[in-house]
Amino acid sequence: MEWNSIFSIVTGVTVIFGVFLAVHSRKKSGARRREQLCQHLQKIGVSAYAMQIGDIREGIGQKHSLGKKSMGILGLNDRNVDSINIIGISSQYGTNYFVDYLVKSANIIERRMLGKVKLIRKKNRPFWGKVTSVEWTGDKSLSQDLNFDYDLEGKLLTSEMKDPGRNIQIIPEPEYEYARIKTDYFLPSSEAFEAIDIIAKHIKSW
Repeated sequence: MEWNSIFSIVTGVTVIFGVFLAVHSRKKSGARRREQLCQHLQKIGVSAYAMQIGDIREGIGQKHSLGKKSMGILGLNDRNVDSINIIGISSQYGTNYFVDYLVKSANIIERRMLGKVKLIRKKNRPFWGKVTSVEWTGDKSLSQDLNFDYDLEGKLLTSEMKDPGRNIQIIPEPEYEYARIKTDYFLPSSEAFEAIDIIAKHIKSW
């Protein structure tokens, strides 16, 4: 057997073993993160509670997703955000966690062509400059509404959401009549959560 073939086999086994370990530890770590986020939201005045495992919303945005799994749903009361789905994506390098803030809207249906939207931060200087403004790009109708909401911009610029490392994207899921506000996993300040809830309000009238 050639060395290239042996190397390929060893690499393949290493990758599979790495993914297995990541998936094995994901269940416990994911449950802990869900509980941590739930308790944090309650501390900042958001009425959040854990939903039963197996909720149908766990499947939103999960198509064609090898190594991707919902860690469970958090329900919310009296908010534009309907619920929160904590997502774990496992690879041979470990598991990364993301959050889908789910927004229910009868306007999001399969016969409407809705595009994704993402947030761009603008700095006063390249590289090490400070973030001084934000811009939404993507679907024309929604991005325009978001760009004209100066209260939203103010909350984004005075919270940790202005950090370029805080990725945020809006993804329509017309099959479910939902949209996902996708972010990296982090515990939001009250200002950051209010910004996310304002975004959800715009999505409902999209």
